[in-house]
Amino acid sequence: MAVTIGVDAMGGDHAPEEIILGVAEALRELPGEDRVALFGVAERMEPIVRQAGIATDRIELIDCPQVIDMHDTPVEALRQKRNSSIVRLASAAGKGNVDAIISAGNTGAFAAACQLRIKPIPGVTRPGIAVVLPTFHGPALVCDVGANVEPKPRHLYEYARMSVLYSKHLLGVDDPKVCLVSIGEEAGKGNQLTKVAADLMKRDKYINFAGNAEGRDIFAGAGNVFITDGFVGNVILKLTEGLAEGLFKTIVREISDESAELARSFEPVVERIWKRHDFAEYGGAPLLGINSVAIICHGRSDRRAIRNAVRVAREELRVNLNAEIERFMDDGLEDSE
Repeated sequence: MAVTIGVDAMGGDHAPEEIILGVAEALRELPGEDRVALFGVAERMEPIVRQAGIATDRIELIDCPQVIDMHDTPVEALRQKRNSSIVRLASAAGKGNVDAIISAGNTGAFAAACQLRIKPIPGVTRPGIAVVLPTFHGPALVCDVGANVEPKPRHLYEYARMSVLYSKHLLGVDDPKVCLVSIGEEAGKGNQLTKVAADLMKRDKYINFAGNAEGRDIFAGAGNVFITDGFVGNVILKLTEGLAEGLFKTIVREISDESAELARSFEPVVERIWKRHDFAEYGGAPLLGINSVAIICHGRSDRRAIRNAVRVAREELRVNLNAEIERFMDDGLEDSE
């Protein structure tokens, strides 16, 4: 099945060059009938597309003269910049003109545009952003990391169900263990939100619920899926990014201070470890619960991250994840407040 993937060429710190070059790399790996639609300022995209040598029958340029910047307030930006790449991208997905969309731009604006312009999957009341965190025990999926900072128990329960399917179909985990992030492992710990959400997950026969988990348990192999609200999830994500980067810099500096010979011998080891824990390897974070495939990329995404984001989007389409979610959400969903 041929697909068209829409990409925000203007989003991110390295746009539009790295975005377009990443698309060029991705097209070399995609089936020959697949196409990409680039949304952005045409006069800035055209020379890069020519430089990248992308075949004209595989690319379409959608001219969007306005750009939503990283510092723009999401709601105001969507209202004032309706001809921006983010708004036009989400609208195209909502109308079915593209099968998947990708942006490394303003996360709040992109998530809000998706919620406003694209219908939710039946059975889903609020979408959530799921991110893959690399750990020593394998990839761990955390949801939500920013789409919904004041959720209800029902929302967390829906995130658990959707994340189970993502973990199975995209990460290859047969029976994902689901944990609820809380302030203690004991069942009675947490606030009203986590207590009610835990009860809903525990009663669901389709969820392999492993109970509460503390933040450190994400990297200790306690589970495969970790559910939390968007506020806590975003703090976890940013803390993890900063800690990983700082730790690697410290290791490299300490090795380099010992001797140049030791640094050279350890260089391939450090590179392998960094690659295994680099966000770019996973491309981006899916926005689960909307009736389209949407991938939210890191603002610092380079061509490798964009290439991998296109790969992940194509894989979601291949396994028809949204259809699986719709069937799953319609089957024995527990009642909640």
